[in-house]
Amino acid sequence: MIEVRDLSRSYGALKAVDAVSFDIGRREIVGLLGHNGAGKTTIMKMLTGFLEPSGGSIRIDGQDIAARRREVQRRIGYLPENCPLYPDVTVLEHLDYQGALHGIAPRQRPAAIRRAVERTGLGPKATATVATLSRGYRQRLGVASALLHEPDVLILDEPTNGLDPSQIQHMRALIREQAGHATVIVSTHILQEVEAICGRVLIMRAGQLALDSAIGAIGATPRLRVTLDRQPGEVREALGALPGISAVDHIGEEGVRRDFALTTEDPDAAAPRVAVAVAERGWALYALARERHDLEAVFGQIAEGGAAGAAASTQEVATHG
Repeated sequence: MIEVRDLSRSYGALKAVDAVSFDIGRREIVGLLGHNGAGKTTIMKMLTGFLEPSGGSIRIDGQDIAARRREVQRRIGYLPENCPLYPDVTVLEHLDYQGALHGIAPRQRPAAIRRAVERTGLGPKATATVATLSRGYRQRLGVASALLHEPDVLILDEPTNGLDPSQIQHMRALIREQAGHATVIVSTHILQEVEAICGRVLIMRAGQLALDSAIGAIGATPRLRVTLDRQPGEVREALGALPGISAVDHIGEEGVRRDFALTTEDPDAAAPRVAVAVAERGWALYALARERHDLEAVFGQIAEGGAAGAAASTQEVATHG
């Protein structure tokens, strides 16, 4: 659905986005992450046609946005981070105006507005002026404006900004619902949001794409974690001799339980061998699983300069799509 190739954007000597390439399929929900200044907002603005790239190309459903900008923009819904709204009109008037801008026919506009109001829970404030809305309701109005014309691509910058916990749950459900017919890109500083709703994550660092990974593959390492009640020397001797295990490291302990990391090229194949070896010796096995780092840990590694673990994850999934 979205094809980005060698996308770049410069501001004088500053290269905000540097040769970024990725594909996003239909009905995917993708999280776009990065610290302030990493380039994610610039990418979103280029995807919407708001900014001209300095180099590279963007194609939406096969159409080059540079050659067919207006046609492509009609298929995109966009919620900017600061959610610009007109303060002196009512919610319904604002949505009616947005509908006109999106080219929705006057006869079809009331039904489209009704759907958007219902989806975003704006009913209690439908006739209120925008200036009187709380931050949460302003955010909902911004989302309603973005999805009003049933776009094929929905780009949301901080969609849960200002929402309370129940509203956040409602917004998550709404995003999942939109993914039934649209490709969704979500940019947020709340990593739990990405883990809760996204199937894939793109992490930017210093204008470059540092990680492109399925959420389920985040932080996967070529190691097994095993927790036993044995001394390190005994474990190294027994498990280090198993086929496919190249190293056994003692990484921590609590009481009689000791944690070990087993380096192996194929953790899934090595795990049954480890379980059998432990059972044959009558050792107490408290845990055996593939070692993983959560999204927060991987994001931190990338932000600090691309630690080895994050780089390994990047290489593993960089060919996604």
